[in-house]
Amino acid sequence: MKKRIFVYSLLLVASSVLAQAQTFKFDFSSDKKVQEGFTKITPATLFNNEQGYGYDFQPAWDGESNKPFFFSVNVPDGNYKVTVTLGSKDAAGSTTVRGESRRLFIENLNTKKGELVTETFTINKRNTIIKGNQKVKIKEREKKKLNWDDKLTLEFNGDAPRLSSLVIEKVDKIPTIFLCGNSTVVDNDNEPWASWGQMITRFFTDKVCIANYAESGLSANTFIGGKRLDKLLTQMKKGDYLLVEFGHNDQKQKGPGRGAYYSFSYYIKQFIDEARLKGAYPVLVTPTRRRQYDKDGKIKDTHADYPAAIRDIAARENIPVIDLQDMTKVLCEAMGVEESKHLYVHYPANTYPRQAQELKDNTHFNTFGAYEVAKCVIEGMKKAKLPIVKDLKADYINFDPSKPDKFKDFKWNLSPFTEIEKPDGN
Repeated sequence: MKKRIFVYSLLLVASSVLAQAQTFKFDFSSDKKVQEGFTKITPATLFNNEQGYGYDFQPAWDGESNKPFFFSVNVPDGNYKVTVTLGSKDAAGSTTVRGESRRLFIENLNTKKGELVTETFTINKRNTIIKGNQKVKIKEREKKKLNWDDKLTLEFNGDAPRLSSLVIEKVDKIPTIFLCGNSTVVDNDNEPWASWGQMITRFFTDKVCIANYAESGLSANTFIGGKRLDKLLTQMKKGDYLLVEFGHNDQKQKGPGRGAYYSFSYYIKQFIDEARLKGAYPVLVTPTRRRQYDKDGKIKDTHADYPAAIRDIAARENIPVIDLQDMTKVLCEAMGVEESKHLYVHYPANTYPRQAQELKDNTHFNTFGAYEVAKCVIEGMKKAKLPIVKDLKADYINFDPSKPDKFKDFKWNLSPFTEIEKPDGN
C-alpha cells in the first residue's frame, strides 16, 4: 500500500511539473518589484535554447524604443492562450501584436501614459515532426519560417509598442480551425506578401484557434503528398473545422486522369473523409480571383471548371462552401482596374530594400488585400451558418465586398523582414 501511495505521489508531482511547464509568465514592466510567479525580462534576456525564452531576431526592447521586437518561448506543439498586458506607466503606446509567421492578433491598440490594457488570443504552434522519424516535407524556403520551428514567437510592432506582461498557457479543449491551401492562404513571414489565413486570426476571440498549414505552390495532391495532412490530423479533434482552398495550382496539372472532375475531386474527397473520421467539420473554399480584367472592366474567369467542381463536391457531400471566387470578383470590380492594385503586390521599384524592379503581381495579395479577403471568408462562414462565428470579436463589423474598406484608412506597421522573390505558384 505504501508503495502505491509513493508511486501515486510521484505521478501527482510529475503532473504538477508538466502543468507548470505549460504556463509561462513574463514581466516586462519598469517596476523593480517582480510580479509573483513571473520571470523578470530585461534587455539582457536574449533567447537561447538552454534558457528556452528571450528576445529573438531583432535587438532587445529597452522599454522605451518604438522599434518592433520579437520574443520567443520554446513550447511543445499545440494551442496556447496568450494574455498580453499592453501599455506603460511611463509613456503612451500604440501596439500591434503578431505571432509566428506574421499572423495578426491585435491591431493598433492605443494606450495612454499610465494605462494598461489586457488582451487575450489563442495561437497554434507546431513543428515538422509527425511521429517517430516521420516529418512534414517542407520546402527549402520554408526552413526559416517561424511556423515550423520549436519556438512560439510573438512580434510586438506598432507606432510605439509597449508591453507590460506576457502569459502563455496551453489550452486543449477549444475548437481549432485548420486551413489547407496555397499561396493565397499561407502565412507569409515577409513583407509585402500576405494571405487571408494570417489576417483572419485578428477577428476571432480566444475561444477559437486557427492553425494554418497552407503553403505557396501547393495543390491538393502535393499538400497530401508532403504529409501536411498527416501532421494536421495529429492535432485534430472532434468539433474542429477543416477549411480547404485549392485550385490555383491544380489547374496547371495536365495529362490523363487530371482535371477538376478527376484527380482534383479525388484528392479533395480525401480531406473531407479524414476530417469526418476525426469528428471535425470540413468546409470547402473556392479559389480567390486573379486580377485580370476584360475590356469592360469585369474580372475574367481564369480557374476553368475548378470552382464549379468545388461547389459540386460540396453539394454532393452536403458540406458548406465559402465562395471566394464570387466574393473576390465583387471586391475587385467594386474597386476597379486601378484601385484594385492596392489589393495585390503592386509596388514601384525601391519601395522595399533591395527591390530594384517594379513588383507587379496579380495573384498574390498584400496586407490590405489579405485583410479584405479574410473578411470575405468570415462573411462566407456566416452565410454557411458555421457555429464558429459566435466567437467573432465584438468589434468585427459586417463586411460587404461591394463596399470595400478604403486603402488609405488601412494602417499596417511593416515587419522588419522583406522578400522580393515571388511566392511559388505565381
